[in-house]
Amino acid sequence: MSDRITTPFTSRSTADEVSEGVDLTGKHAVVTGGASGIGVETAATLARRGAAVTLGVRDVRSGRKVAADLSATTGATVEVRPLELTDLASVRAFAEGWDRPLDLLVNNAGVMAVPDRTLTDAGWEAQLATNFLGHLALTVGLHRALARAGGARVVSVSSSGHLFSPVVFDDLGFRFRPYDPVQAYGQSKTAVILFGVAASSRWADDGITVNTLNPGAIATSLQRHVGGRLATPVELQKTPAQGAATTVLLATSPLLEGVGGRYFNDNQEAVRVDERPSDVEELVRSVAAYALDPDNAERLWRIGTAALV
Repeated sequence: MSDRITTPFTSRSTADEVSEGVDLTGKHAVVTGGASGIGVETAATLARRGAAVTLGVRDVRSGRKVAADLSATTGATVEVRPLELTDLASVRAFAEGWDRPLDLLVNNAGVMAVPDRTLTDAGWEAQLATNFLGHLALTVGLHRALARAGGARVVSVSSSGHLFSPVVFDDLGFRFRPYDPVQAYGQSKTAVILFGVAASSRWADDGITVNTLNPGAIATSLQRHVGGRLATPVELQKTPAQGAATTVLLATSPLLEGVGGRYFNDNQEAVRVDERPSDVEELVRSVAAYALDPDNAERLWRIGTAALV
């Protein structure tokens, strides 16, 4: 891997600031979870830059309201399609219904710290199913549309929470170890990063890049299972516009042209570490070495894609 990528932006930069001067006219973008939290801000910025945006959402009624607001304020085309990431039939229907080239796919939706061990109908732990497997299925299903676009970008939202657990391949569903919401969340977010490593390697010849990011600490409905509280110090917390910045940077910036398989924090490529930092400021700048390991990425890719058959 080449030198670590840095940009002129900071943790306080907004999504509009990192995409200033970018023209997405004629481009098509999909944002999962685009009806709430930083998904709304991400979709809004892409629309302001001229992209036609489709929101993939569970709550179609809320999605339609957001889409109408965004269309009115940006003048862009903003559509809504139903998408339930824990239901592979729903994911398949979304992908099969997509009939045009896809320039930008933002895998933004997610769940955090589900308090009790919950399995999907297919037997997957709920956080791993939502954050990783559903987005894997969606991205694989949209591969042909991404390849048709020429230079497509896939951006997946992970978390500094990945530093609390690697992917435990021999016990993905907590069948042997006691279920822990934070470890399950951490495992799922590590899986998201590994997916980016594997997909970017596989699809480079198709002109598709896949990168992952930590958006930072933003007060959204994601924290509903932990009382709506942010454990991060106030000085490190972000507004939604700041929280969407790294996503939008990876999706639009010329600085990331041709760059794939990497993980970013605060609009910079993260610093790789071999143990979890105890200092919070250092932690939010870091990425665990196990989350970028190509062997781990290949193993998880095989497990994930086998579950899609």
